[in-house]
Amino acid sequence: MALTIVFMGTPEFSVPTLQTIHAAGHRLAAVYTQPPRPAGRGMEEKPSAVHRAALGLGLPVRCPTSLKAPDEQAAFAGLGADVAVVVAYGLLLPQPILDAPRYGALNGHASLLPRWRGAAPIQRAIEAGDRETGMMVMRMELGLDTGPVALSQSLPIGDTETAAELHDRLAAVSASLMVDALERLEAGTLTFEDQEAIAAATGRMPVYARKIDKAEARLDFALPARDVARKINAFSPFPGAWAQLDSGAERFKLLRAAVAEGDGAPGTLLDDALRVACGDGAVQILELQKQGGKPMKAADFLRGQRLPAGARFS
Repeated sequence: MALTIVFMGTPEFSVPTLQTIHAAGHRLAAVYTQPPRPAGRGMEEKPSAVHRAALGLGLPVRCPTSLKAPDEQAAFAGLGADVAVVVAYGLLLPQPILDAPRYGALNGHASLLPRWRGAAPIQRAIEAGDRETGMMVMRMELGLDTGPVALSQSLPIGDTETAAELHDRLAAVSASLMVDALERLEAGTLTFEDQEAIAAATGRMPVYARKIDKAEARLDFALPARDVARKINAFSPFPGAWAQLDSGAERFKLLRAAVAEGDGAPGTLLDDALRVACGDGAVQILELQKQGGKPMKAADFLRGQRLPAGARFS
């Protein structure tokens, strides 16, 4: 017997979970997503990735700007959901919303809680040099990602893996893990563990994954090479860690990097192959994007433009 579900999500990350729940045969009473936003050069309002996917599946879509109003809460309760499934929705869920479904709300969160609660767990895990991350299905509470955990799956983080690549791997895991959780919920076998107990057993302490600020994206090559490489990979493709050559105003987004050997004044190109000196060691730039250009592998980029040894990123 299928569950009646309200799905709540907004970005591309949420789409595989929505599609997999639909394919599993559950009844989706409604899909909630954030309202269309201006985007692109013309700044035309565009629906979210979840909005587009839901329409493609023939599902009803609701786009409230807030869920605090009593009439919105009454409309939500009127859907008669067994459970709400929330994956990167982006709006606060007040207590009446959490209480309305028969089994409350399940959230798919892209970290190994209690580590990296908050808005940017994928980027912050790479930036911090974590060797693994994962997906968790948790029961939602009013606190930020504080609810008890039902299911989890760990994933290793590659040495030069970017946020975009890790995002896609975690999105696929989110879909399968949430459907597993729903099957167990339906069978009455879904159990939960408090995050305090998880922290005691694993040593993972709560850390807040603050939202990425574009002001963070400018690179400081005076930092150790490992920190520079981690930031480059963590901020790829958005907002894109960037640097500027002393010789001109043109910006370069650096989109993938590895730690390399080398020594020199921070920001200096040590050879003709985009090896850049840092405060300690060097980084090898593997992918980059010239301002106004397309993302390219370093070897392809260097076939069209020379950045000689001795040039320096300010």
